[in-house]
Amino acid sequence: MTDLWSDLLACLELRPVKGDLEFEGANQRLGYHRLFGGQLLGQFVRAASLACPDKTVKSVHALFARAGRPDEPVRYEVTRHHQGSTFATLTVVARQSPGVMATASVSMHVPEGGPDHQTPFQVPPVPGEEHAVDLDLLPWDTRATTDLDTPKSEAPEYDLWMRTPAVAPELAPALTAYATDLSLIGTALRQVEGVGQHDANTLFTSAVTAHTVRFHRPFRTDSWLLLRQHSPLLAHGRCYGLGDVLTEEGSLVASYTQEALLRFKNPAS
Repeated sequence: MTDLWSDLLACLELRPVKGDLEFEGANQRLGYHRLFGGQLLGQFVRAASLACPDKTVKSVHALFARAGRPDEPVRYEVTRHHQGSTFATLTVVARQSPGVMATASVSMHVPEGGPDHQTPFQVPPVPGEEHAVDLDLLPWDTRATTDLDTPKSEAPEYDLWMRTPAVAPELAPALTAYATDLSLIGTALRQVEGVGQHDANTLFTSAVTAHTVRFHRPFRTDSWLLLRQHSPLLAHGRCYGLGDVLTEEGSLVASYTQEALLRFKNPAS
């Protein structure tokens, strides 16, 4: 866990390369042929935070144009479209030598006072250690009471508890954006008999095309968080999923949605 955790933290330490609007980020050393989209999401959040340090990220909407190469650092180019006293709007472009890999529209905000109300959520207790799961790319504590790779046709829903090692709170949005990219396709696949996330590139091919994360309240990732997600639609070679991020106390701190290519080798599946 330590090596992957340290590697991820190093990727979130973007290096300024030209003023305060261009940055460069290292890549995770995963041994894959392409970059994990969660890395790009986390780095998008960090690039926006560095470009507007007096504000926090309110939302990030990313579109993925092509796969990234793990052997070349990613250049992040930020354009400020508007920067007021409380809001800012940015575009961030992720680029490598072949061209643009992904773009992100980012909204920034300075937290304000005022009424604070939300719909109540029924949050179950954190599962015990016997429900620990290994999700490879999440180098921290993760627990679930349902199987993401069930061979049976199940409801396309998945609750994942997570808690990182102690970390600076300003990294919470980037780490959470990273985590939200991992299991929504698997959640959609839960309803497909005999197919799971582990069948990628054999029974199906997949690739995230768009991902949005909205941050509602300040929070920490080194306290338990529940990622509650479901997939209401799988059709026409695509799947759609969405989720909420909740604290143990039921406070809604973030929400996210994703659209992905999901193409089966046997269309009848």
